[in-house]
Amino acid sequence: MRCATMVLLFSALLAAAISAAEPEVVFEESFTGKMDKDWSWIREDADAWRWKDDGLEIRVQPGVAATVKNALVRTAPDRSAGKYAIEVTVTNHSVPTQQYEQAGITWYVDGKPVFKLVKELVDGQLVIIPGRVPMDAKTVQFRLIVTADTWTAQFRPDGKGEFQTAAEGKLPPQNNDQVSIQCYHAPPEGEHWIRFDDFRILRLSE
Repeated sequence: MRCATMVLLFSALLAAAISAAEPEVVFEESFTGKMDKDWSWIREDADAWRWKDDGLEIRVQPGVAATVKNALVRTAPDRSAGKYAIEVTVTNHSVPTQQYEQAGITWYVDGKPVFKLVKELVDGQLVIIPGRVPMDAKTVQFRLIVTADTWTAQFRPDGKGEFQTAAEGKLPPQNNDQVSIQCYHAPPEGEHWIRFDDFRILRLSE
């Protein structure tokens, strides 16, 4: 009887430990025809984004980080209070053709872009920036891990397997932080569209 009790106690403690280690979903957005009210657009072009097949699609337009159109932003988690991960799945409907054409996650501090985790065309090769890791998959899932002063850029092709780390670095002090999904640096001709799915903010165990 004592042995059975010990086994049950051990199983309960193990289950509690596993549960505590699992990420806590703080926010999730599936983009199935509507979006949470706390999203907002930077330089919205209503004709260049759409709902399609239960996902959000944004047309890649010419521009740079400071002039990007249709950047979808929301308040970032309080990274001074813990460790968080921001995830989103990005799919290219068209093969990028313009130097620096890109799509992914951008982090803003006090209204200015300070970091990006994107799939980008650089010198004829599609790569993950930062890290310049080759990425030929049409679809990639990004995971940006942030703490009070650091970032870790991760990805996994086609959303399969373990997340791989592309690079790590430092973030400036927190100041009205926002997180964005966006795309830009398109060629002036043609229509290149990016699909965004399964945006999540997770609180991670320390």
